[in-house]
Amino acid sequence: MADPLIAHVLRRAGFGASPADMEFYADKGYLATIDELLNYEEVPDDVDANIGRPGYVGITARTQFSPNTVITDARQRWLFRMVHSQHPLQEKMALFWHNHFATGYAKVAGGVGTTDGARMLAAKPSEDPAGAKGQLEIFREHALGNFRDLLIKVSQDPAMLVWLDGRTNVKGKPQENFARELMEIFTVGVGYYTEQDVYAGARVFTGWNLQRTGERNAPNYYWGFSYNAGQHDTGPKDFSFPIYPDGSTRIQSRSESAGMQDGLDLIAAVARHPETGPRLARKLWGFFVSESSDPTERFIQDVAGAYYRSTYSMRSVMRQVLWSQRRLVQSWVRLWVPLSLLVELRLAPLSPLDLRRRYMRQE
Repeated sequence: MADPLIAHVLRRAGFGASPADMEFYADKGYLATIDELLNYEEVPDDVDANIGRPGYVGITARTQFSPNTVITDARQRWLFRMVHSQHPLQEKMALFWHNHFATGYAKVAGGVGTTDGARMLAAKPSEDPAGAKGQLEIFREHALGNFRDLLIKVSQDPAMLVWLDGRTNVKGKPQENFARELMEIFTVGVGYYTEQDVYAGARVFTGWNLQRTGERNAPNYYWGFSYNAGQHDTGPKDFSFPIYPDGSTRIQSRSESAGMQDGLDLIAAVARHPETGPRLARKLWGFFVSESSDPTERFIQDVAGAYYRSTYSMRSVMRQVLWSQRRLVQSWVRLWVPLSLLVELRLAPLSPLDLRRRYMRQE
């Protein structure tokens, strides 16, 4: 008989499980299942090689299937991965980060064209002539990595630089969008930064721009992050919260050539901020546990504690989230979005009665 706790964690840490998956994990037990979900790199996964093969979810394409350059094909490839990946937590975390760092295709494509817009969001480096790494591939690569490192990658991500206008952020005319989102949405949250912090943050990221690489009109012609030293504001920047471990709130003046360190210092500061861990804990509760109830104080403390003790390791954080399930199982109420529901139904079809039991109650 299937262990209901294992079935539950496979729904939360992935997108459900087929009968064969349930049989496989039942033999391992709950703790070993969590370990395998977290250490997914140890499990081979050639999911993309199975696209278009018999026995797998089908794809549709008007011409040749091109998930690196056509956004509808890119979306299909990601759905395919959700259904067939041997790394379900990797894809689930990529979806979490996709929501956390929400980036709209329409604006990106409007700025660079539909082809490059799709590349910015979904290109797979091994299949792109310029080796472009789309935003989704960043989320997959850093799914359970270091949160500070992910913030750095996102701050230099071409899609994000278009989405939040970082490509136009230059000295004398600082663009505030990314600095505001970095503090308000990505890390500390409302109430823990000031408008002066936003302006100082915008100055910190002046010169973090984009430039074209490769040969014009050639397949390798693409956009890449570029630190434009001549457009960096070299003056000091003051904040309302500590930037350095010694409590200093000022980023001192630096030369243009050394100015990129300003942004790295600010990112390290907001990753270290005492409100970032608890805020991530609350967001993880809302995504993996319950959208309809507030997290318990113990959950917030345990998850935030794992975040700081591990120096921002999301693998350690998610281990704590999944370990918490045994004592929180009655609180785990996820109002599933259609995407997750469709993937699970493809893995293990449910009767109307089972659907009502699962999605109207506490599974």
